[in-house]
Amino acid sequence: MASNEPNVVSSHEGELKRTMTFFPALSTVMGTVIGAGVFFKAASVAAVTGSTSLHMLSWFLGGLISVCAGLTGAELAAAIPETGGMLRYIERAYGEFWSFLLGWAQVVIYFPANVAALAIIFGIQFKNLFGLSNAAIIPIAIIAATTIMLINFLGSKASGMFQSITLVCKLVPLALIVIFGLLRQGDVSVSLFPVEAGAHVGGFAPALGAGLLATMFAYDGWIHVGNIAGELKNPARDLPRAIAGGILGIMVVYLLVQFAFLRTLDISQLAGNENAAMDVAGKIFGGMGGKLVTIGILISVYGTINGYTMTGMRLPYTMGLEKQLPFSDKLVKLNKNKVPYIAGILELVIAVGMMMIGGFDMLTDMLVFVIWIFYTLVFIAVIKLRKSEPDMVRPYKVPLYPIIPIIAIVGGLFILVMTLINQFQLAMIGIIITALGIPFYLYLKKKYK
Repeated sequence: MASNEPNVVSSHEGELKRTMTFFPALSTVMGTVIGAGVFFKAASVAAVTGSTSLHMLSWFLGGLISVCAGLTGAELAAAIPETGGMLRYIERAYGEFWSFLLGWAQVVIYFPANVAALAIIFGIQFKNLFGLSNAAIIPIAIIAATTIMLINFLGSKASGMFQSITLVCKLVPLALIVIFGLLRQGDVSVSLFPVEAGAHVGGFAPALGAGLLATMFAYDGWIHVGNIAGELKNPARDLPRAIAGGILGIMVVYLLVQFAFLRTLDISQLAGNENAAMDVAGKIFGGMGGKLVTIGILISVYGTINGYTMTGMRLPYTMGLEKQLPFSDKLVKLNKNKVPYIAGILELVIAVGMMMIGGFDMLTDMLVFVIWIFYTLVFIAVIKLRKSEPDMVRPYKVPLYPIIPIIAIVGGLFILVMTLINQFQLAMIGIIITALGIPFYLYLKKKYK
């Protein structure tokens, strides 16, 4: 039945045209979430779980939590379709202070840590592919992050085109590893039952918590998929289908990739092996074929760095416009291509500093822990705003309310608590860096009052 709704949705930023249907929304979800984590988090998940069964369960539960998280967060995205996304949801529910802390955490931890971690893994794979020494990893990582920043300085059209090209390169290695990895006779027998932790990982619950934390880096990105709500013709029908179908599809792909990995490498060979993706590709496709697939993975990682660079450099610019950061007048400066180049340089400098002091797993675990504090606040905000603002226009409401938000909240709390138990020092570093924003908030609030 045709809808009588006008073909636009109002927002503070103007009007968004409702032109998107289900399948473009589905591909947007999958393209946003699928990144480098599926290739390179396998090693850390295997290391902390110690068994094939718990390894696979971690990826499965990580997907289910992400489905519930995406379905929950999308309610606020549809109701508050404003530039800033999660910043606006947090501000609406909890006030300016918590919104500032989220922005601060994203500027000084989330985006630069993503760039740093991915650049390090790029350096490791590049080093292994060309037989270089370990001393080359960090210089290669810095070169990768810097060249991507320079591409972004050419303007959003150049960086967007580059992102589209690398999206294809991201999907090709995935498809090849899944298809040929499952068709060939496996080198290793994979046992999925009974589900149990490895003998030396410290118990089932801590191992599952650490495994979930690691998988969350691969599933990260679902918070952004709700941003398409204002452009869907029928958000109430198509948004939950796109999110649930998209993340379930991603979960299936991830499980198939992990199964192919485990059929090719024993769990002990996979655990902690930063070169696992290249080893698997070499075993499946042989020497030259493995190298070609690895090159495809490298291009994929390079493109993923571009995505976080393109988004990350615009956040300090946006916060600068609102006088929410030190040196805000500098952060809002644009180059001739209308790119916030000083904000970009700031993010690059922080990322390079992180490359010097942290490895891939440390950086990704810290950024996931910090961002999941705010994700969990978003889930709680859905319930909070249902009570405090019952008349808010909600083009889409989370299905099976409040069950799905509660699952998302419980999943988020489990990840946070287990990180505090298993990686207390890392968690405290993340909390302390986030809390360092408080003096700046108080100073700037007083200055611009």
